[in-house]
Parts: sequence; structure tokens; C-alpha cells
Amino acid sequence: MDNDDKLIASLEAFLTNDVETLKGNIEKLIKDYSRKSRRLDKIIHQSDKQQRELLELNEELERTYAELDEYKNHLEEKVEEGISEIKGLNVEIEETQKEVVFTMGAIGESRSKETGNHVKRVAEYSKILALAYGMDEDEAEMLKQASPMHDIGKVAIPDAILNKPGRFNEEEFEHMKLHAELGYEMLRHSSRSLLKAAATVAYEHHEKWAGGGYPRNIQGKDIHIYGRITAIADVFDALGSDRCYKNAWDDEKIFKLFKEERGKQFDPQLIDLFFENLDAILDVRDRYRDIFTD
Repeated sequence: MDNDDKLIASLEAFLTNDVETLKGNIEKLIKDYSRKSRRLDKIIHQSDKQQRELLELNEELERTYAELDEYKNHLEEKVEEGISEIKGLNVEIEETQKEVVFTMGAIGESRSKETGNHVKRVAEYSKILALAYGMDEDEAEMLKQASPMHDIGKVAIPDAILNKPGRFNEEEFEHMKLHAELGYEMLRHSSRSLLKAAATVAYEHHEKWAGGGYPRNIQGKDIHIYGRITAIADVFDALGSDRCYKNAWDDEKIFKLFKEERGKQFDPQLIDLFFENLDAILDVRDRYRDIFTD
């Protein structure tokens, strides 16, 4: 074999070995691809499953949120209904309380032969003066509701003293003065603002601006404004009404006394407000005038 034949033989052997090697590599690549392809299919399948699970979970969450919203709306409705019911009960309690206070005030006055209209007039006068003094509507209304209790302590005073014709002797007057403190003791333990106001009115409506009143002999602005207002309202109505111990005074006599007692028995500012609002006060007196039948 010459050199050319040897070269050709060597080339053929090289090519044959390289093809086999290449074939083997290709087969390996095909197997590796198939393995990886199966793995990828598995991953894709798992991913699809997870995606479906996520979608199902999301739908479940949306249903839960919808149920929570529905429950929240239902709960809000129930809360609103409860609040509305409580407000209604509070209004009913307040109205009942006002009615009880007024009735008790009327009972206290009836012990001394006063008419029910006396406490109505005192209540209205008190509100007029309170508003003129600068109180807001709510506080002025509370004083109006509390003022009928100013003489509630009279329920503990004997009839023989309450209904005595003529003036009291010293001992009787001292006994009569107890009604202010008695009324205060009846009411002061309440936590209700209306009854606390009524306790103050009962306690202080017989105090005098310049001192000398009872039960504590306090004076000036140490006397609560509720007591100072009710004092004027009560005295004006009492002087203008027939009592078992006196006849009603005419207006000019009452006005003269008020001017004389300005800064003495009565708060001078309130006396000025009384005269500034006299038309409204007289209108109340006419509307709630006592009517006596045989």
C-alpha cells in the first residue's frame, strides 16, 4: 500500500470515528432534551394546578369579603336601630322626668292651697328671665322644668302652718323656713341634671342679693343664678295672687316693691331684665290665669 492509500485509509478511519462520536453526542442531547421536556411538562402542569388553586382561593376570598360586607351592613343597621331605640327611650325618660318634676312641684304648692297654674307661671317667667340673662335655650329650658320644684319641701311642713291665715309668729316662721333645706335634701342625691338643678332652686330661691335670706344667708353671686331667677319669678307671682294670708297685690304695688328691692332682695341686673321683658311676662300671666269655680 502506497502512501496515498494509507492517507485515504487514515481519513476514512477518522471520519468514521468522528461520525460515531457525533452520533453518540446527538443521542445524548436527544435524551437530555426529552428528559428536560418531560420535566418542563410536569412543571407546567403543576403551575397550571397552582394557578387554578390560586383562582379558586381568590374566588373564595371574594365570597368571604362579600359576606363580611353584608354582615357589616347588617350590623350597622342593628347598631343604628339600637341607637335610635336608646334615643327614643331617653326622650321618653326625660319627658316622664319632666312630668314627675312638674307634678311634684304642683303637689308641693297644693299643700299651701296654691293652684297648679302658679308653678306653670313661675316656670315660664323663669325661662324668659334666663334667656334674657344670656342662657342658651337648653339651659333656660332646664331651669323652666326645674323651677316648679322650688317649694317641694313644703310637703314636710304641717298644714296648720302652711295654711295659717295671717302672719306667722317667730316659731312658725322658723319652721316654715325649713322647707328650702328639706326640698334640697329630697333632690340633691340625684345624678340627673334636671333634678340637680331643681335641688339648687329649692335650696337658694329664698336667699337675698344683699344677704339676710335663708337657709344659708348667702348673698350676691354666691347665690346660684337659678335661685336668683326663680326668686323673682316666685315673688312676682305670689304677690299677684290671692293667698290664704293675703289678697293679691295690684301691679303698680308689685313694681314699686321690685324697684325698691333692686340690689337688696333681688339681683339688680335681673330686676332690669324683668322690666325689659315685662310684656312677655304679663302675657304668660294672662295665658295661665287662675280660674276659680264655685
